[in-house]
Amino acid sequence: MESLDEVIDAMIADRVIHRHRRIWLLLIALIVAAALVILATGGWKEKKGRTVPTLEAPATVTAGRFEYNFTKAEIVRKPKTEYSEAETTLKVYFTAKNIDSEEQTSESVSNDLLVFVPGGGEDLVDSNGGDCKGGLNWVLVYGLPPEECSTKFKVAPDFAADMVEIGVLGEHFKADNGSLGLSEKPYWQGETPTAVVRLKPTVVVDDGKDE
Repeated sequence: MESLDEVIDAMIADRVIHRHRRIWLLLIALIVAAALVILATGGWKEKKGRTVPTLEAPATVTAGRFEYNFTKAEIVRKPKTEYSEAETTLKVYFTAKNIDSEEQTSESVSNDLLVFVPGGGEDLVDSNGGDCKGGLNWVLVYGLPPEECSTKFKVAPDFAADMVEIGVLGEHFKADNGSLGLSEKPYWQGETPTAVVRLKPTVVVDDGKDE
């Protein structure tokens, strides 16, 4: 037969267990509620620290087979007309030089090598490629001096920013895994982030009239 002390100890232990159980149930309920709120507002995007350098323009970046010198950015606004809606474009200016000493082949700056980094968990925006000498996706020849170029990014009509960030990606000259039956001859592949360049944009109104 249990003593009175044993009965009292058992009662106290039972109360402690129930109290802790209520606390855990409350915590689980709060976590579930928070998860539902996060899912309802667009999902839970993991925030990762930036592992590449952030540079202030003017800035020179060597990435893969190209060397860039970023100079300025413009927010170009096209007012609404009778035939078209208002549009806004982010335009970034830079020089580009082909430094492909591995293959020494001519190549253009593709749209996925320069991206707009909106921040705030928003997706990256690809550029329209390198526009040099008035020609989109102008081919840069190895060994020639840098060319004056620009690139554009699609943004919302009401887009505004005191500072914009442009991500620069570079390819790597390497071979595939021969053990998987792939070619072991190296080539330019695998675009990876190299740097982020910050520029202060000016606002320009494009009314369709030639200067």
